[in-house]
Amino acid sequence: MAMNKNTIFGWASFLTFLVGAALVLLGVLKYKDYAIGFSVTGIGFFFISWVFNALKGRV
Repeated sequence: MAMNKNTIFGWASFLTFLVGAALVLLGVLKYKDYAIGFSVTGIGFFFISWVFNALKGRV
């Protein structure tokens, strides 16, 4: 399977979204004392994922 730029951006976007979701869930469910920090970092990962998705087909 050959991976072009769009495929790489798609996978990067998906994996970054998963990391962001995991951080938010860790903050909410396990580390309640640090929930704000985990959530802010997870939302940052969501934004990076959105940027990677927006770059598909443009670079």
